[in-house]
Amino acid sequence: MTQSSPAWVVDPDDPRAPPREIWERMSAEERAAVVAALPSEFPASEAQPPEGDDHLDAFTQPREALRRWYRDRGRQIYVAGNLPIYYPGERMFSPDLIAVDGAEQRQRHSWIVDAEGGKGLDVAIEIVVRGERKKDLRVNVERYARLGIAEYYLFDRRHMTLAAWALEGGSYRRRIAQGGRFHSAVLGLDLWLDGTRLRFSLGDALIPFTDELIDRVTRLSNDAQERVEALEAELLTEQRLREEERQKRRAAEAEVERLKAEIAALRKT
Repeated sequence: MTQSSPAWVVDPDDPRAPPREIWERMSAEERAAVVAALPSEFPASEAQPPEGDDHLDAFTQPREALRRWYRDRGRQIYVAGNLPIYYPGERMFSPDLIAVDGAEQRQRHSWIVDAEGGKGLDVAIEIVVRGERKKDLRVNVERYARLGIAEYYLFDRRHMTLAAWALEGGSYRRRIAQGGRFHSAVLGLDLWLDGTRLRFSLGDALIPFTDELIDRVTRLSNDAQERVEALEAELLTEQRLREEERQKRRAAEAEVERLKAEIAALRKT
């Protein structure tokens, strides 16, 4: 056992934030000690085997796309992935993607609900590549509803399915996709599958991933370079034609002068 403060002890094998009634009695120094003691890495009891690049790409691409989207529009919503989450007195858990409306997008090592003013998650997204679906379909549905997480999405990449639940009256209601899409009231966006990717869009406007933006910028850069090269070639051609025209004009003027000289010479004879 690791002592965090006189009021609460953090078990390294099962780290938990204190229940709210204990947290509320703590001093600022005691709370800071608990926050510092709660690990930002997963203990062995919560560790899950990595599912490779497919799993990593499946949540990092949407995470970065959402962060950029909200940052560019000045909306304050915190988006993160694989972050340890600590609800009061609950076992730590870590969805693949989370969103918290109204929270500042800044660097965090964990999300401790009471340390964030009592604010819990608004959206949780789990992505299964080759892992166990039972936890995501049963355990998480029950647990996330009990914790009051407004929206839960499950992307099964292996079976290429997207499921969604919404909180109603303290329990989850399984949602039905509309045109293959689920609208998130929290995110203000639609979620859907495009091949092997989880995508977000605003109406028909797709939220691009970083690699797509890079490709777009590269194409624009290449197109601009081609236009520059075409203009340079056109300018060189124009300069060459002008030079040829000047040479022809000088040759014509020289011929005129030669003919004038011949005429003058003939008049003298």
